[in-house]
Amino acid sequence: MKKARVLVAVLIGALLSGCTGLQSESVAINKNTVSSEGALQAYTTLGLQYLQSGDSVNAKSAVQKALDINSDYAPSYNALGLIFQVEDEIALAEQYYKKAISLKPDSAMFHNNYGAFLFSEQRYQEACVELSKATEDPFYNNRPQTFENLGRCYLKIGRTDVAIHSFERSLKTGGIRPLALVELADLYLMNQNIPNAEKYYSQFTGLINAKKVNHSAKSLWVGIRLARENAKVSLATTYTLLLKNLYPESDEYKKYKESAR
Repeated sequence: MKKARVLVAVLIGALLSGCTGLQSESVAINKNTVSSEGALQAYTTLGLQYLQSGDSVNAKSAVQKALDINSDYAPSYNALGLIFQVEDEIALAEQYYKKAISLKPDSAMFHNNYGAFLFSEQRYQEACVELSKATEDPFYNNRPQTFENLGRCYLKIGRTDVAIHSFERSLKTGGIRPLALVELADLYLMNQNIPNAEKYYSQFTGLINAKKVNHSAKSLWVGIRLARENAKVSLATTYTLLLKNLYPESDEYKKYKESAR
């Protein structure tokens, strides 16, 4: 549940990033625009801001006001999907995500949010379909992240070939992305393509050295295995100590201990 809430928080942040701040309903909604597109967007954005602050009751109230103006306003249904996902009302969340998509089937954002919801529910096959649809829009501003999420989704269903493609597309459309770099290094290492594994891992360690990111349990485990492949004993030892000290309860440390037997 905690991961699901973090995911929703990220989605809300992405939705609000392009909107001007609406501090209160009285400021946000002008009586002269109550029947306009601006009012619909303002009420919906206000609802998302309430949700971001943890107030789902007022979030629903604000979004409902948009639907009172126009019952076919797709972004409001998408917002209700997010709200009910936060409230752990899974059936309602899915209902409203689907409603948003039915009203605006070409929306990459709606497919992305529904795909993220399905992923959080461990419905990976369905999630991959929705996330793939979201990546089809070349102008979608969250496309690099969606490619990255699609790669993670494909890994869940054992499709490592298309996972690699998705992670590489994430890098090509969104620059240096730490998670994609580590996943690609891991996948190429598993395929014994050491040069490519080294290429991506080197880019990741460049970010580490520049203090732009921190090591995860997975990045350290990849580093240990890659150092072993290159017979770099000292480097493997360094990564092992970091993994042991930083992530002693992680699955990656368990894998390390099993590999060292």
